[in-house]
This record gives sequence, C-alpha cells and structure tokens, in this order.
Amino acid sequence: MKVNWATATSAEHRNAHPAILLTVLCAAMFMTSLDLFIVNVALRPIGDGLGRRSLADLSWILNAYAIVFAALLVPAGRMADRYGVKHVFLLGLALFSAGSLGCALSGDLWLLVGLRCVQAVGAAALVPASLGLVLTSFSGERLQRSIRIWAISGSLGAASGPALGGLLVQESWRWIFIINLPIGAAALIVAGMLAPGARHSTETGVPDLFGGALLMVAIASLALALVQGPAWGWGSGSTLTASTVAVLALAACVARSARARLPVIDLALFRNRAFMWANIANFAFNIAFGMQLLGLVLWMQQGWGWSAVHTGLAIAPGPVMVPVTAIGLRRYTDTFPAGIRAAVGSLLLGGGGLFIGAMLTARPHYAGELLPGWIAEGIGVGLAMPTLVSAATDGLGSHQASTGSAVVQMGRQVGSVIGVAVLVVVIGSSTISAGALDRFTHASWYAAGFALVAALTCLGLLQRPRTATGTARIDAAVRSVAAAPSCGWAAHTDPPPGASTRSSS
Repeated sequence: MKVNWATATSAEHRNAHPAILLTVLCAAMFMTSLDLFIVNVALRPIGDGLGRRSLADLSWILNAYAIVFAALLVPAGRMADRYGVKHVFLLGLALFSAGSLGCALSGDLWLLVGLRCVQAVGAAALVPASLGLVLTSFSGERLQRSIRIWAISGSLGAASGPALGGLLVQESWRWIFIINLPIGAAALIVAGMLAPGARHSTETGVPDLFGGALLMVAIASLALALVQGPAWGWGSGSTLTASTVAVLALAACVARSARARLPVIDLALFRNRAFMWANIANFAFNIAFGMQLLGLVLWMQQGWGWSAVHTGLAIAPGPVMVPVTAIGLRRYTDTFPAGIRAAVGSLLLGGGGLFIGAMLTARPHYAGELLPGWIAEGIGVGLAMPTLVSAATDGLGSHQASTGSAVVQMGRQVGSVIGVAVLVVVIGSSTISAGALDRFTHASWYAAGFALVAALTCLGLLQRPRTATGTARIDAAVRSVAAAPSCGWAAHTDPPPGASTRSSS
C-alpha cells in the first residue's frame, strides 16, 4: 500500500481532532483482535446454547472466520488503494458490526458460521484500512507515536480477550458479539465525519476476487476433509471428494495467480529464497500455535471443568507475553541472525507444548502444569513471528512489500485453520472429559512436532544477511505482531520520504 504523503500531510492539517480519530482507529483494531480470543473461550458455551456438542461442527466457528479473512487480506488492501482507505474502512466497519449483530441473534450453528464469514470480510477490510488511515492522517513524530498506539491497541484486545470473554459468557455467549455493536456504531459515525478521504492510487486495478474465492474453497475443503475424516472414514467417498476439491481448487488458484494482473498470491514472490523458507516456517509455526491455543481452552473447560471466566483469566498470560517479548526484548535479541531468533522462538513454542503435555494431569494444577509452558509459548510467538514477517519481506522490492507481507499474514491464518483441524482429528469430536487426558497429551506432542519443523525450516534463513531495509521492516513486523498476535494485519506501508519507521522501543 503506497501512500501519497503530500495528500496525507494536508489531510492531517484539515483534521481538527486527531486524537479522536486515532481513538476510533485504535478501537477498530482493538475490536478485531478481541474477537478472536473471545470466541476461543466461548466455543463450548456456544455449543451448549445451540445444542451442538460436536467439536468438529463447532470448529467451523473459528475456521470459517480465519479462511475468509486469510483469502481476502490481499484483495482488501488493494481495494483500499483503488477506492480509498476511508471508504474501505467504513465498509469493513459496517460489515463487521452487521455480522456481529447477526451472530448475537443467531439460533442455528451454521447460520452463525455464515455470519462469522461476514465478520471476516469486514475484518479483512478493517485491518489494512485502519493502518492506512493512521499513515494518511498523521506525519512526523506524531506518525511514529500514532503507529505505536495503534499497535498497542491490538495487543490490548488480544490480551484482554480471554478474561473479558469469560466474564461476558457468564451472562450469555451472545454478549461476546453484542460488545462489538456500540464500539462499531460509534467508530462508524466518528470516522465518517473525521477520517480523510484521500485515495492512495487511482490506477490500481480490481484485485482477483475469483482467485481469492478459489483459495477459500481449497482451504475449506482441506479443513473439511481433516475434520470430518474420522467420522466419514478416511477412505470414504465424502472424504476423498473433499480432498479432491481441495487439490483442484488450489491448482486452479495457482494457475489463475500465474496469469492474473493482480493475483491473490503473487507467485513471483516465491522465487525469493528467504520469502519461501520464512513462509514455510510461518505456516508450520501457526499450525502448532493453533493447536495449542484451542486445545488448552478445551482442556481447562472440559477436562478440568473450569468456568469460562476462570479459563479466560488462565489463558491471558500467554497473549500478554507476545507484545512484551516482541517489543521489550527486541534490543537484546536483535544482534542474533534472523534464522536463530525464529528457530529459538519455534523451539520455545514446541518446548512449552511438550512441558504441558508431560505435566498434564486429570486434577488441576495450573501454576505447575500449564502456566510455565504457556508463558514459554507466548515468548516464543513474540520472538518468532516478527522475525518471520521481516525475514519474508526483507529483500523484496518496494512494489512487492505490501503483497509479500499480506501473503505472510495469509499463511498465519491458513496455518491456524489446519492446526484446529488437526486438533479435532487427534482429540476427537465428541464431548471432552477428564478421561481424554491421553488425547490432549498426544495433541501437545503433535503441536511440538510442527514447532520443530518450523525451527528446522528457519535454518534456511541463516545464510541471508539483513539489509538496511530489512531492519526497518523488523520494526514494522514487531508492531504487526504486537497489534494482533494471532490474526495479523495485511499491509506494510512505505514511509514518507526521509521519515523513520523505527519504534522508539
């Protein structure tokens, strides 16, 4: 996403209420980050409320959101370039709020899943457009400070999501969606009045939405085959059909991306060695993290019988450690090569999972069994993710940086979808009880295995020296992970000429 900085500066001068506008943009970022962790904690209460106990069915509440969000990140960023960040931001905000209202009123699981897709379309537009508005509305020192505040708002949403979700679920699971409505309505009104309407590019073509649709079909079909495979039978016609559709849709997406002028996946990016290895590591890393996050929530609620609020408070330390590590430890880890940092982060993620798997018992001992491993996983995410994002985009041309970072974030979401699907396969789709301890232990080992694959893949980054441009992109990556440790954001943006993007932290 390239910004017309002359227009941006004049827009800032016309904006008489910059603090109010920044508050609105941060509220939107807070809301999208909050939504992911709230829904993880509320998954079982939603099933109880809708009379659906199958984990295979409930997993689509998470997977549908992640699939649509992943496939639309690149098109949404390009739509913002073409039609203006304000218009895309307002549209995304309206869709996300409307989807939240529909989810709150839903009385059927599959209707809820469909409305989660509406939320995901809105979130895919909100995330890059909110950052684009920050970059369009501010300049100089105020710009640097505003980006840091914007990033912190996302991390606050992620960190407060489990505890807040647990509190809201005590009243009703519907409140986890209702909470978005006043925030969305207020943000829509204020942003409509105050946000600048500058358009970054009038020459950007319409993105390849059909290619995005093919990608969604491919990911959804693969997840369906994995989730339903145990129930259908791995050799059944239904499983084979879903697998075949996944392969054909992915092949069609790749073929279309090779021909499209603005593809959803720019295949030329994968000619860059660092980009390829970083994305493979990123994909494996997020499979492991997706398994661990949902697995812990389910075990605490079903295996130990904890309430949603108890579970939310217990999960919170992990997300808190992500921005603390990404920002606070940067000065101590920056001297190490990117591959080493990412590998260590992956090993911490896997090691935390192994610790949890080895220590887990049928009787709750949170401080000794879960907390140390969960904190290690939070540190691992904070250490590895900004490194992988920056390593993937380091060495790309300025015209490729936005698309490249969007593909990285897409890989994070797809990895999470596969992680949830693999978790369902390992622990089964029936009601979980304390007698399922061995299945959760096995899931921890599987997650550790994917983390080990990520660590080994990171070694492919060791031979690439970091460039000056890459150093700046690490700072941008740190901000992106601090903003949304599980869902990410879509676009890095070229800074104004002569302006620094380095965080003061």
